Amino acid sequence: MDAIQAARELGKAIQADQRYKDYEAAKQANDSDEALQKLIGDFNLKRQSLQYEMQKPDSEKDSEKIQKLNKEMQDAYGDVMKNVNMANFVIVKSALDNMLEEINMIISMCCEGEDSDTCQPSHGCSGSCSTCGGCH
Repeated sequence: MDAIQAARELGKAIQADQRYKDYEAAKQANDSDEALQKLIGDFNLKRQSLQYEMQKPDSEKDSEKIQKLNKEMQDAYGDVMKNVNMANFVIVKSALDNMLEEINMIISMCCEGEDSDTCQPSHGCSGSCSTCGGCH
């Protein structure tokens, strides 16, 4: 099996994993939740209004309006995140992201010569400077 075929098999395994299935179900629940979609739409409108105001030349900017729009946008974001479906989505998306991060670490370690059967990804340093935000 070549690397491309192995990647396709990995894709199938990911899609068969319960974390992926939970993510897809949560995404569908969000898409079907009309109240949530309205909240997201409201948030996006407030964000666009704030961006429009922020892009004005300094001489035309209204700092009170910017503060008001920023507060409204933050409140709208809070409303979105309070939605039960969105809260569940955040949890299952995090689980999927963690799995994908671990897979990426294993692949990176193997590309650096580690043994694919024994390498242990850590959630600290992956050993790959190319994927690192810098040593601490």
